Amino acid sequence: MRFIRRMLLALLIVYLLPALASAGLWYVKDRPQSWREADWSSAKVLPAATANPDAAVYIFSAQTGGMKGAFASHSWIVTKRAGDETYNRYDKVGWGSPIRRNGYPADARWYSNTPHLVTSVTGAEAERLIPKVEQAIQAYPYATAGGYRIWPGPNSNTFVAHVLRSVPELDAVLPPDAVGRDYLPEGKLFQIDTDGRDLHATLYGLIGFSAGWRSGLEIHVMGLVAGIDIQRPGLKIPALGRFGV
Repeated sequence: MRFIRRMLLALLIVYLLPALASAGLWYVKDRPQSWREADWSSAKVLPAATANPDAAVYIFSAQTGGMKGAFASHSWIVTKRAGDETYNRYDKVGWGSPIRRNGYPADARWYSNTPHLVTSVTGAEAERLIPKVEQAIQAYPYATAGGYRIWPGPNSNTFVAHVLRSVPELDAVLPPDAVGRDYLPEGKLFQIDTDGRDLHATLYGLIGFSAGWRSGLEIHVMGLVAGIDIQRPGLKIPALGRFGV
């Protein structure tokens, strides 16, 4: 009984309190009241595609809208082959085509929120990886109409996390507020990244853990992630994000 009480207290401190703090910050934040009022224009994070002839792969994340914005972010993929004059952006959304190509500018704000760069690869390495990224996008098992569920997944973050696990050379994991990233495709309970450096175990995205060189040590509960980073020292705080190097 004492063990159960301690576990509940730990869950309260580690998961619930940060989530409540995030909700409070979100409540007082000046934000659009609907998607119609939101700014979806380019945040000018990326240079014009014509300004750099090199190939590139970018992973972006930004806070989403509505009350879920207090706890969750939306992520997407951007690619550009060498010499291309435009970027290609890939999102998985809950309306229209589940995997939308170029529905928004590559570095557009999401519900008026400026995106931040999760990772980028440029030059010859990006040119080598783009076919693998495109193959992973094509292989995503929830790419058909109706293949979307806000919580616990599969959602936009499930899609991008699938690509990151399939192309570990991108060397990144989504931030801890990317709710849905821990939902493994096809209902898997366990998965090891293709390079063997990270492993993931989950009960349909509801509770589980990730461990390895990229993930560090993470424990996710109901979509909220707490953990520590090893490769780039830092703390992952549920709903609030990552703090560190």
